[in-house]
Amino acid sequence: MLEEIVSPLVEWYRENKRILPWRDKDNAYYTWVSEIMLQQTRVEAVKPYFQRFITELPDIEALAECPEEKLLKLWEGLGYYNRVRNMQEAARTVKNEYNGRLPEDYQALLSLKGIGSYTAGAIASIAYGIAVPAVDGNVLRVISRITESTEDISKQSVRKKIEQQLQQIMPSECPGDFNQALMELGAVVCVPNGQAKCEECPVASACLACRHDKVEGIPVKAPKKARTLEDKTVFIIQDGEYTAIRKRPEKGLLAGLYELPNVMGHLERKEALSYVESLGLDPLYIEKLSPAKHIFSHIEWRMQAYRIKVSSLKKTQDKEIIFANKKQSGKQYAIPSAFGAYAKYIKEETTR
Repeated sequence: MLEEIVSPLVEWYRENKRILPWRDKDNAYYTWVSEIMLQQTRVEAVKPYFQRFITELPDIEALAECPEEKLLKLWEGLGYYNRVRNMQEAARTVKNEYNGRLPEDYQALLSLKGIGSYTAGAIASIAYGIAVPAVDGNVLRVISRITESTEDISKQSVRKKIEQQLQQIMPSECPGDFNQALMELGAVVCVPNGQAKCEECPVASACLACRHDKVEGIPVKAPKKARTLEDKTVFIIQDGEYTAIRKRPEKGLLAGLYELPNVMGHLERKEALSYVESLGLDPLYIEKLSPAKHIFSHIEWRMQAYRIKVSSLKKTQDKEIIFANKKQSGKQYAIPSAFGAYAKYIKEETTR
């Protein structure tokens, strides 16, 4: 049954594909960078990050040799920073073992740090024309609907089964177009959450879920575990010239990135002032800011914040405090989007 979808799907893709800055470039590095960026991030959001990244780091050698702080700054806003750290480690392997060129071999690609079966399949098929599947969330949804499968797509065994099904029908003459067609269909037509545009689908006639009016109930996915809730108080401590930031530990959540000082719990105004005084600083005024939240895959931060002006940050007794001016914060220090609601104040003048 699945073999019926190959020809109409590829034809549809070639006529309707979106113009994307990494598409149709015949560049394995561009494919790799874009696919890593697109994990957990929407296409429209990725576009400017991709352009900035390849302008600064146009090839594997540049990525391999990039200083970490610059690398993390280029990734700032995309989140999941281990992705780009893994990319750099893989780039160094490619530089040293493959003469700076991503290997034209699926298994060799799989051996690189941070590259799993989906990314390896995407690079191999799109850049090198190797007939292997590339199964992401969009593809899992599309194939589950076409086959009317009610198996849990979060299970690795189900992913493997779909990879095997697609391997059997993979067109040797255009594997990259076929894989991208499946992804594109899932991204713009066979979308999740009851919004599927079956009337626009080039393979609707072959889709069992469409035929039996079961599209909204497929795919099946086990519910995620409830996130852990964490209350935090964030401090924007400024002296008119500098803002206090600090570096996070090298291991754990947001490892090695920069942050605004923060503590667990929601502090009252007096407690917030006491915290600043404990750093050896003299508070001149305090302003409570609007609450914010940030959702990670397994944790939700519920934040409140205070903006506090002090006489001089250089009086601090906390050796972890870094004095960041507006220029440095914009170019040097990678502050993750978790603090996005408050990081904007670094670039503003204190008002009193």
